[in-house]
Amino acid sequence: MIERHQESGDLRICTIDTSTSMRLPYADGGIKAGFPSPAQDRLNESIDLNSEIVSHPASTFYGRVTGDSMIEEGIDDGDILVIDRSLEPLNGDLAVCCIDGEFTVKRLKVERHRVLLLPANHRYQPIEVSEDDDFTVWGIVTHTIKKNRRRR
Repeated sequence: MIERHQESGDLRICTIDTSTSMRLPYADGGIKAGFPSPAQDRLNESIDLNSEIVSHPASTFYGRVTGDSMIEEGIDDGDILVIDRSLEPLNGDLAVCCIDGEFTVKRLKVERHRVLLLPANHRYQPIEVSEDDDFTVWGIVTHTIKKNRRRR
């Protein structure tokens, strides 16, 4: 495990184990987000989350977010990011970046002569990457896993 401190909290990076399969029941008819429909009596299908969210197992990692710099994009403290290091970073990608030895998750804005790391919280300013910075796009976020149940 790699741990780094960032300005808005920690981002802990962990390796992923796809050597096992954990098939879970799956509502293959879909779950309506509009008008309720009768519940399915039986769940005949199943899915394996590893195969659903991990395209490149050898280059995919999980990262747990601590902090609030991306809350306006729906990424909250405690969410788990699925990070693929094999993907080429593109303008607009959500990326885990290492800047001067610190990990951060931000939206990439690539312009002709500069790179900006954009937070999704009005309390934070964009980070402009300069030539003096030790900067790497460490990986691209492909999925966010979050808890939806509120703590009681």
